[in-house]
Amino acid sequence: MDDFSAESGFELTVANTTSRAVALIDDDVREVARASKAKNTLLAYRANWTAFQAWCADRGVASLPAEPETVSAYLVARMKEGLKASSLAVAVAAIRHTHKAAGLPTPTEHEAVSMVMKGIRRTIGTAPVQKQPATAERVSAMLAHSTHTMQGKRDRALILLGMAGAFRRSELVALDVSDLAFTEKGLDVTIRRSKTDQEGQGYTVAIPTGESLRPVAAVRSWLDAAGIAEGPLFRPVNKGGAISCERLTGWAVAKIIKGYAGRAGLDAEEFSGHSLRAGFVTSAAERGADLNRIMDQTRHVDPRTVRKYIRRAERYRDHAGVGFL
Repeated sequence: MDDFSAESGFELTVANTTSRAVALIDDDVREVARASKAKNTLLAYRANWTAFQAWCADRGVASLPAEPETVSAYLVARMKEGLKASSLAVAVAAIRHTHKAAGLPTPTEHEAVSMVMKGIRRTIGTAPVQKQPATAERVSAMLAHSTHTMQGKRDRALILLGMAGAFRRSELVALDVSDLAFTEKGLDVTIRRSKTDQEGQGYTVAIPTGESLRPVAAVRSWLDAAGIAEGPLFRPVNKGGAISCERLTGWAVAKIIKGYAGRAGLDAEEFSGHSLRAGFVTSAAERGADLNRIMDQTRHVDPRTVRKYIRRAERYRDHAGVGFL
C-alpha cells in the first residue's frame, strides 16, 4: 500500500470512529434531554402525536411539518368527538414538542391555532369534572367490603396509605419497601420523585398510627402476609392469591378505588385515583386542620389549590343564610 492509500485508510478509520463516537454522544444527549420531561408527560405526548399522525394520514396531509390550518382542523374535529379542552391542550403541546424536537417551526404558535383553542374553551368550557373525595367516612364504608384475602389486604393498605399520605396514584405505585421506615409514632414514607419534584430532591411524609382507620397497621399486615422485603410495595395479585414481582399501575389504583366505591353503594364513576388525595384534604378541613399543616402533607405548592377543597368542605359552616333561611 502506498503512502497516499495508507493515509486515506487512516483518515477513513478516524472518520468512522468519530462518526460512531458522535452517534454515541447523540444518544446520550437525547437520553438526558428526554429526562427534562416527566415520563408520564412523554407518554402522553407520544400517544397524542400518534393520534395526530393517524388523523393526518387518513386525510393525506402532512403531520411533520404540519400547517397551522391542519392543526386547527384537527382540534375542531377532536372537540366534536367529545374531547375536553384540557385534553386538546395536551394535543397542542405534543404537536409543539415534536416539531421543536425535529428543529422545525411550530405550527401551534400561529395565531389561527391560538384563536381556535380560545374558541374551543369558550364553546365547551374549561371547568374540570370534580371527582368525589374519598373522605374518612367514605373510606371506612368502602373498606367494610374488603376481605381477608391477599388481594383484600393489599387493597386496604393501598387505600388507607393513599388517603393518609394524600398521595397521588403515581406516587403510590412508585413506592418501594425501602421507602418505608416504621417509627414509634407511625410510618415515614419517602417520596423519591413527584409531580412537583421532578428533579428528585425527595420528601418524607409522616403517616400517624391512627386510632380509627389505622393505615400503618394495614401496611404492616400487607407486608407480613405478602412476605415482601424489597422491591415494589404494591403489586398485582391474581385470583389465586399469587403476588407478582411487577409494580401495580396507576390505572389499577383507579380501578380498585372505583370498585370499592361501587360496593359501598357510591357512584363509582364519581371516584378516581385522585379521590384519596382529595379525601385527605376534605377530611382534614372538616376537622379544622390548619392550611399550612394540610399543605405539609399534600406537598402542594400553591395554597389556592388546597383552598378549593377547603371551601368545598366548609361551604355550610357559618353560612350567611343560617339566621333566616
